Amino acid sequence: MSSSPSSPSPSSPFALAAEAAAAIADRTGTRHHDVAIVLGSGWRPAADRLGSVQASVSVSDLPGFPASTVPGHGGSVQSILGPGDRHLLVFVGRVHGYEGNSPSAVVHGVRTAAAAGCRTLVVTNAAGGIGHGMQVGQPVLLSDHINLTGQSPLTGVLPEEVPSRFVDLTEAYSPHLRALAREVDSSLVEGVYAALSGPQYETPAEIRMLRGFGADLVGMSTVWETIAARHLGLEVLGLSLVTNLAAGLGASTLSHDEVLTAGRVAAERMGDLLAQVVSRL
Repeated sequence: MSSSPSSPSPSSPFALAAEAAAAIADRTGTRHHDVAIVLGSGWRPAADRLGSVQASVSVSDLPGFPASTVPGHGGSVQSILGPGDRHLLVFVGRVHGYEGNSPSAVVHGVRTAAAAGCRTLVVTNAAGGIGHGMQVGQPVLLSDHINLTGQSPLTGVLPEEVPSRFVDLTEAYSPHLRALAREVDSSLVEGVYAALSGPQYETPAEIRMLRGFGADLVGMSTVWETIAARHLGLEVLGLSLVTNLAAGLGASTLSHDEVLTAGRVAAERMGDLLAQVVSRL
């Protein structure tokens, strides 16, 4: 018997996300989540500031989630009762394209969050600072991005029942959510995030190119997740933590240990910021 035209095909990544959302509901006892938060490199301690953990599920127990191979990226999804009794779905770590994952696999968590009921996505990352005057440990609101990965999670065959792949990214990062964040911390500056494939860090010549493009930050994540979220109608708040100055702009040699250390130092403060933003949603 063929499936009905209105239901996703078994091979659809959206069907897989629906299965994962159902598994999360079963394992956490929470049928509906409101806000999804993706924690980037070194951001793990921020989860402890977001509210009361109701349940934690290993991604290995959920359909469709690849395992992370990067230090500083955990492998769990937490259901947290946050400010205002909002149910938060917190992804402790993420996977990346440079680990050998397809864009669809990288955004599986975002699509799962949408299937779990989330209408807001908070995406965080560790980034190299390019903009003039940026300092290590500084949080920066994302106002826009430049996708230099050459890929998108919206390529390939999409089921007919999902929105059009030709999604408008004019306001990829919600002005409304950015305004809420500035209510919490008026010192927050905004910046444009450039995403490259990695995993190697950029050369000084590449950083000069990116600065010429108008980028203030550089990293290896986030943009695919934002594209997938906007495709499904979620509002997105992006927040980078400057964990190092980009190649040629600082005195130190770039290393992932430096990124993790800077993230750990600032993560609790970032968690408090996120909790206060969530309380205003």
